[in-house]
Order: sequence, then C-alpha cells, then structure tokens
Amino acid sequence: MDIKNFMNEALCRYEMNIAVNRIENFIRYMDLLLDWNNRVNLTAITDKEQIVLKHFVDSLALVKYMDISGAKMIDVGCGAGFPGLPLKIANDNIELTLLDSLNKRIVFLNEVIEDIGLFDVKALHGRAEDAAFDSSQRQSYDIAVSRAVARLNVLCEYCLPFVKVGGVFVAYKGYDVDEELEEAQKAIREMGAVLEKVEKIDFDMEFSRSLIFIRKKYDTSLKYPRKPALIAKKPII
Repeated sequence: MDIKNFMNEALCRYEMNIAVNRIENFIRYMDLLLDWNNRVNLTAITDKEQIVLKHFVDSLALVKYMDISGAKMIDVGCGAGFPGLPLKIANDNIELTLLDSLNKRIVFLNEVIEDIGLFDVKALHGRAEDAAFDSSQRQSYDIAVSRAVARLNVLCEYCLPFVKVGGVFVAYKGYDVDEELEEAQKAIREMGAVLEKVEKIDFDMEFSRSLIFIRKKYDTSLKYPRKPALIAKKPII
C-alpha cells in the first residue's frame, strides 16, 4: 500500500482527523528520519508502516483527548522529535520547543523544521535539569509532553517545572501504569500538581498507550529538578 494512503487510513481508523495535505509533511519527516538514521542512531524502527503507527499516530494520540490549539508546548527529552513534532505538524498554531541533550538530534530536528517550513518551533540543546532553571523556560508552558523511558516519578521532577500554574504535563507511558502511578504520587504532590486523568488507547493490538494527565496547581519549588545523580540516589517515592 502507498505509505500516504496507509497513514491516512490509520488516522481515520483511530479518529485522528488532520488535513490531508499535512500528510506530505509527515512523509518528508519520515524520509529525513530514515536518511539520518544511517548516520545517527535516531530510531530502532525503520519499517515505514511501523514508523507511521508507532511514531506518528502514537504521537498524535493526545489530540483525541485534548484541544491543544494555540498552546505553548515543550517536549522534554524529545529524541527524534516524538511526540512534539508530529503534534506541531498536525497543529501548526501551537508554539513548540523541542528539548534534547544530544546535539546531533537537535541538528536533525532543525533540518526537519527548515525542510518542512515550520514556524513557531525551536529545537533547544540542553538538559532538563539545567533548562528548567532558565527564567525564559521555567513555568512558562501550557503543556509539557514526554515520551521518554524514565519512570513517572522522575519524569514529573524533570517536566513539571516547565509547566505554568494551570497547565498540564502529559506523560506517554505503556498500557500498564498502576505501579508507576502509585510510585509517583509523592513526586506529583512535591511538584505542585495533581493527577487529573489517565486515558488508554489500544492501537488494534499493534501496541497500547496510556496518556497520563497531571495538572499543575501550585508553583514548583526552586529546589527541583535536582541533578540526575541525586534523583537516582534519592528518587521521590
């Protein structure tokens, strides 16, 4: 099947409606991802249909549960741009910051941004524990997202300092999250936030996803986030 048709059908199947002309941008993103992946380790997924499902459609799952139009968003530990960049391609009226600690990924993301012609998006080289203390970044975002592999309590410490009071952190996690949610309760409170809801989606048995919505209620203490060594030694549990 033609990959554009495959993506269009997948989006329709999961009721993720985006403009058809934007699929061209996703295909260009995919081409650049596969080309760069020959030189820089960006993704273990190289089958085009799997990229559509496990990178693009998965990233777009948020739009099923939240209106992100006009939001200022940061993707913390974005890697090759997931989930932030697909959300930006599908919703060009959001303002997006892509944050990653590996400069090679930032160079790749900047090429994608320039090639596709995206506006109001920047790729920022830095570590979350440092960037969160930058006055231009701290508590300045409506939405923080992350599909990083860290435990939820750790992600909360890294991500919630970027979220303004009233904003939300959305963690992309696996389907079974009860243990992580229990483990993260103290960290959520410490960051000045509350668990709002968990949405689960099953992608036709291909894979499953939980989206954890954590709402910021109060300012995060300036002692957070701590340095990675301290977080690893004394996680908030």
